Amino acid sequence: MTPPVLGGTRRAVGADDRAACFQVRKDVFVGEQNVPEEIEYDEHDATAVHVLAVAADGSALGTGRLLHGPDAAGRTGGDLTVGSLGRLAVTREARGLGVGAALVRAVEDEARALGLTGVDLHAQTHALGFYERLGYVAYGPEFPDAGMPHRAMRRTF
Repeated sequence: MTPPVLGGTRRAVGADDRAACFQVRKDVFVGEQNVPEEIEYDEHDATAVHVLAVAADGSALGTGRLLHGPDAAGRTGGDLTVGSLGRLAVTREARGLGVGAALVRAVEDEARALGLTGVDLHAQTHALGFYERLGYVAYGPEFPDAGMPHRAMRRTF
């Protein structure tokens, strides 16, 4: 099977884009990582900025979301000038093709457009190196989230 080619990233707009984002999250987090579906989707999905990576044929390859303002405050130490990147997921067939990095940059672009000065995230510990290569710095102790070890990380612009 030929790997998909990244066609680009975009802000998710409309019901079809949001459904594609949620399906990728379901496949990766619920299906592969056994995150309970009832905690995968939350009240922040309604106000978050969602980004979508698509293949050249338009099929979804990955997604991520940006929380901002009061929705992000609980994840940024109360700093309203910093957004919170989360729910970054790439389909199995698209891993290793640069999709994750493209999604992180798309979230950062959305954060800049909102006037934010940086982005925080809670990284699964196995992904620390990925985020470090993109300029994120870990801080604070390791903590569990959905039964998996995580670390907080931040990149300022």
